[in-house]
Amino acid sequence: MTEALPLKPDLGRYGVWTFGAPTPEQATEIERLGYGAIWVGGSPAAELSFVEPLLAATSTLQVATGIVNVWSAPAPAVAESFHRIEAAYPGRFLLGIGVGHAEATAEYRSPYRALVDYLDALDADGVPTSRRVLAALGPKVLKLAAERSAGAHPYLTTPEHTATARELIGPSVFLAPEHKVVLSSDGAAARAAGREAVGFYLRLSNYVNNWRRLGFSERDVRAPGSDRLIDAVVAHGSADEVAARLGEHLAAGADQVTIQVLGGWDRLLPTLTELAGPLGL
Repeated sequence: MTEALPLKPDLGRYGVWTFGAPTPEQATEIERLGYGAIWVGGSPAAELSFVEPLLAATSTLQVATGIVNVWSAPAPAVAESFHRIEAAYPGRFLLGIGVGHAEATAEYRSPYRALVDYLDALDADGVPTSRRVLAALGPKVLKLAAERSAGAHPYLTTPEHTATARELIGPSVFLAPEHKVVLSSDGAAARAAGREAVGFYLRLSNYVNNWRRLGFSERDVRAPGSDRLIDAVVAHGSADEVAARLGEHLAAGADQVTIQVLGGWDRLLPTLTELAGPLGL
């Protein structure tokens, strides 16, 4: 008799992506609104000390890293943190791992090999594949995510990328793309906010190459980014229009869409509150 494959992580249809950790009070409100998870970006340190306060303040919300950087967070220390959190809050923490960017990391070399070595180290320290995911854009790392983790967490992508990723990794692998949002009927202002958030990534080859694979032109991906590119990766308009755009990821095969609200912390909860109804939460 063959062993059953582990079930996908269940984080709900929509999660929230933040650059740095929100407060426990914000986490409580995010849970109350019906969002299933908070993904904390910004390459958090290996100690992951922000996780327990968020989980302690909530009852069903899950916390994920989006992502721990393999160059700055040693695998043994991350594994120790994982087991500490898992012991206190079983099944409520998901470890997102990634290799970052060559342009931002002096130690960057053989990123695929470094990621494989990191996964080997996590295996050796007993971190289960069912509670970890990989930041993945291109086919090679998407396949690795399917083979060595619960799934993939693509960043700054489109529903078209989600469809391609789903076809590549198959139906049983978890897929949680990130998408940026601005609630504004002023298209010019929304695009300005989008360009402010996306501009940094226009200098990073892994994102630029991924956009080219998706059919964007050299002009589209040249700073400050064309309207076509910004509109593709930053949903803007009314709450209904933004919700419809986010729903395209689910229709394309995503298990969860992780929503990054632009405009600073002051916009986080008002935007999530306005979106909750149209998202069906």
